[in-house]
Amino acid sequence: MSNAQAVNDTTFDAEVLKSGTPVLVDFWAPWCGPCRAVAPTVDALATEFAGKLKVVKLNTDESGEVAMKYGVTSIPTLMVFKGGEVVERVLGNRPKADLAAMVSRHI
Repeated sequence: MSNAQAVNDTTFDAEVLKSGTPVLVDFWAPWCGPCRAVAPTVDALATEFAGKLKVVKLNTDESGEVAMKYGVTSIPTLMVFKGGEVVERVLGNRPKADLAAMVSRHI
């Protein structure tokens, strides 16, 4: 079971853009191997930064509207949102230390 909350086109605005804390969004799809590879790292970050960072996952197959709005053309794409704006973005499976450093800059 994932520590990250699932969001979709309907819930994205309330859960991500209006969040009072920074949000790490994992844009993924079930068929994507690199997405499955980075999932345990994303879950670990959700636990490690609990209370300081919200971590959510958006299935691009089911929620293409949000993915298109933010120019997601390759997955996995991980974005940090703060105050309703994208403050950082990375593509692909990255080491946990890199992702932890990225989110730490925004909390």
